[in-house]
Amino acid sequence: ESQLTLGNGGALFSGVVSTANSGGFASVRTRNFAPPLDLSAFSGIDVRLKGDGQRYKFLLRTTQSWDGLAYSYSFDTPAYEWTTVRIPFADLRPVFRAKTVPDAAPFKASQVISFQLMLSKFEYDGLLNPSFRTGLFQLQLETIAGFR
Repeated sequence: ESQLTLGNGGALFSGVVSTANSGGFASVRTRNFAPPLDLSAFSGIDVRLKGDGQRYKFLLRTTQSWDGLAYSYSFDTPAYEWTTVRIPFADLRPVFRAKTVPDAAPFKASQVISFQLMLSKFEYDGLLNPSFRTGLFQLQLETIAGFR
């Protein structure tokens, strides 16, 4: 169970994650941007946030498909401290359901369709997220901005 609530100058991605019933993840995603965002003038995205000490993923999509290829970046959060996570486009990993897609097209910054945040027990290709834990989680977001 998870939710994204807006207020006080930001957003809060929070909930309870369980591994029961093939679970082990929680996610929130924007609606598809229409028109797509053109981020080609930037080298990546900075996300100002305060986490709970767990590793999360930030995913970007460049197609309209709801369950298709995404470009992912994993990041660790210091527990209950504000920090800025720098996500260079060059470091994005093409994935489909946490599996690397080695022959995927390069990330197309001029065609960003959506953003997604995820907490998952899996890192990539069957490896486990080393800081994942079941129970309550929270990730507070202040800003998402391009950097040059």
